[in-house]
Amino acid sequence: MSTSNYITLNNGISIPQIGFGCWKVNKETCAQQVYDAIKCGYRLFDGAMDYGNEKEVGEGINRALKEKIVKREELVVVSKLWNSYHHPENVPKALNRVLTDLNLDYLDIFYIHFPIAQKFIPFEKKYPTGFYCGENGWEFENVPLASTWAAMEELVGKGLIKSLGISNFTGPLIDDLLRGCKIRPQLLQIEHHPYLVQPRLVEWVQSQGIQITGYSTFGPQSFVELDHPSVSLCVPLFENPVIMKIAERHAVSPGKVLLRWATQRNILVIPKSNKKERLVSNLSVNDFNLTDGELSEISGLNMNLRFNDPWDWCKIPLYT
Repeated sequence: MSTSNYITLNNGISIPQIGFGCWKVNKETCAQQVYDAIKCGYRLFDGAMDYGNEKEVGEGINRALKEKIVKREELVVVSKLWNSYHHPENVPKALNRVLTDLNLDYLDIFYIHFPIAQKFIPFEKKYPTGFYCGENGWEFENVPLASTWAAMEELVGKGLIKSLGISNFTGPLIDDLLRGCKIRPQLLQIEHHPYLVQPRLVEWVQSQGIQITGYSTFGPQSFVELDHPSVSLCVPLFENPVIMKIAERHAVSPGKVLLRWATQRNILVIPKSNKKERLVSNLSVNDFNLTDGELSEISGLNMNLRFNDPWDWCKIPLYT
């Protein structure tokens, strides 16, 4: 059984506050990593169509289910609708592809990955479609977010999805969605670390009864292997003097301080690791408390430095 705390969504469903992030997990090791994470106690697995490893995630999950290490209802399996499938006709096709790859009957959480409707690309032509621009730059589809959301709501009604989420949305977009939706979003997933705190967005979204999942909690560390140019603009958080001082004070690692900074502020986190000892450590970050002063000191590192910015997709070779 997972040792992480659970939080309750606005639809009454409880999910772990600490999950395993599947972004950048290599296909070659993914199934084993997911299987090992389940054995360590992880119960939430955050994936996406764009990650390109959902078959392997499913292999790890189904191995654990077959060996009766865990029951399906004890797991929270997450995926995200990619930009190319926003049209209402393509939303159920996308979900079917996800469920087929995972070899599961339903998803626990399905996010809209980005509030961007790009040109549809058939699965047989390219999958995952990834970050792309056409010959003339961005290629969009004329699909309102409300239409995409309505199609996802229908899939909840059919029992194929339990909870719905939005990812990388701004406050005004969320406010507009709330005015017309039948099912309020259960979660918002955003880039969130001490160099990008987004305090007003976090406060307002939480006041709306929407839980927040933070990704890239370690900030630039998440983008080093991608050769992201903005990494050079800041000190790695693991080496930041503020983080290191607080970690030493509590006799924990800098990574654990960063995760606790998020969870103590009621934000979900989805770290990943290849090492069993780190997996266990990440899962138990709620075993100590930071002071209010320490929380403020960490938040004070904010630089409004965003690493995952769609405006860069056509400019950085990484995203072409």
